[in-house]
Amino acid sequence: MKKLVMLAVAVLGTTAMVSAQTTPAQTAPAKEVKASKKEAHKKARAEKKEATAKVEATRPESAKAKK
Repeated sequence: MKKLVMLAVAVLGTTAMVSAQTTPAQTAPAKEVKASKKEAHKKARAEKKEATAKVEATRPESAKAKK
């Protein structure tokens, strides 16, 4: 009787483990969405670029980097 109960537990336990779902099933593949740049970020970069250009224009030739 004890062997029969142990066999039933082993079979039911194995069946439950095999049929258990480990990861959630995906119904549809995820689509990648391209992030849009924010307008404020674009303005900040443009202002920084302009400020750098003004500083470069005011430097004497000897201080500018040689290429």
